[in-house]
Amino acid sequence: MEVGELSSPLAQHQYGETCVVCEQMKTKGIHLYTSFICIDCEKDIIHTDSSNPKYKYYLKQLRKINTPEIFS
Repeated sequence: MEVGELSSPLAQHQYGETCVVCEQMKTKGIHLYTSFICIDCEKDIIHTDSSNPKYKYYLKQLRKINTPEIFS
């Protein structure tokens, strides 16, 4: 499911989400379980070869998704 881009600057500031990979506030991307991945990171992950040094970085960041969030 893709999140549509928000039109007004105020809406973008209030309703953006933090990407689990780049840790920046973005308005467009995908949800994977309870995590958000921005469209830019998604494209980079898809096109990164496993021999590229960036691949290990993406794996490290994506491991955060496996960590269950405990709300108490």
